Amino acid sequence: MAPLLDLRDLTVELPTRGGWVRPVNGVSLRMEQGGSLGLVGESGSGKTMLSLALMGLLPLGARVSGKAEFSAGDGGAIDLANTSAKDWIALRGRRIAMIFQEPMTALNPVMRVGEQVAEALRAHNPHLHGEALDRAVREALVRAAVPEPELRARQYPHELSGGLRQRVLIAMALAADSAENIGGARLLIADEPTTALDVTVQKQILELLARLRRELGLTLLFITHDLGVVAQVADRVAVLYAGRIVEEGPTQEVLRAPRHPYTSGLLRASPQLVRRTLEVIPGAVPALDELPPGCAFAPRCGLRVDACEAAVPELRDTRPEHRARCIFA
Repeated sequence: MAPLLDLRDLTVELPTRGGWVRPVNGVSLRMEQGGSLGLVGESGSGKTMLSLALMGLLPLGARVSGKAEFSAGDGGAIDLANTSAKDWIALRGRRIAMIFQEPMTALNPVMRVGEQVAEALRAHNPHLHGEALDRAVREALVRAAVPEPELRARQYPHELSGGLRQRVLIAMALAADSAENIGGARLLIADEPTTALDVTVQKQILELLARLRRELGLTLLFITHDLGVVAQVADRVAVLYAGRIVEEGPTQEVLRAPRHPYTSGLLRASPQLVRRTLEVIPGAVPALDELPPGCAFAPRCGLRVDACEAAVPELRDTRPEHRARCIFA
């Protein structure tokens, strides 16, 4: 069976005063229908820019090359890297939806919550109005486990807790499905949806996404910097650094036996149940216009040798379905 999403050498270039930079650099990934992939990395690694490329929401002036083939559900495929505005209208919100990182900036602060969900519904269902629209708004909020949906629909975003605002974003992302009962494969991109939430609410949001994934047959791309969250939601994990994938494989295998020093460093810097001293990765992600000639992680790596600085390592197999971009892998 063809994958739902097949990225081949996907590259995003942005213009800067110093020239063109690549926040997404030669990314190749496959996502099977119904699966879940965790995309992990520090701030500035290219996670959000990759998700915006898959949504057709890149900044003006951006250049995209490579392939991003998305199964249209009718046996054909659409290249998201070369898609017209007309095609995006049919795709975005119906076949591909996104939950944005910060609800307070993603939601309009001067519109009631119900009006914003209704706006998402009307974008794909212009025939909806009156009682039918109100009913669809309520159904979308109920699907996202928003308590007292009629009351919440009349409130403004600042009147809701962080967890409720995140549920409203989930309701908006899946609103078209609730109104039309869309069949076929759908991709849901969640960009750090549990950031700034306490652990109890975080657990509720993760359980909600898992339930919706089962009920709606969603394929989930979950973006985060938290490896503990990835272990709960993703079948596979891809670690991104300076725009490139440095490791990719089954989640439990990558977390148990990482093959790239950057992945190992992220694990040592993550809190765990066993009390121990957290080890900080020295330095920071390099600026995209100041990348070293070889491995981008080499300046921060304790295993660095001269060969690391000679050329960018290839992403190669270390075990079946497990790849790493390191000469020691």
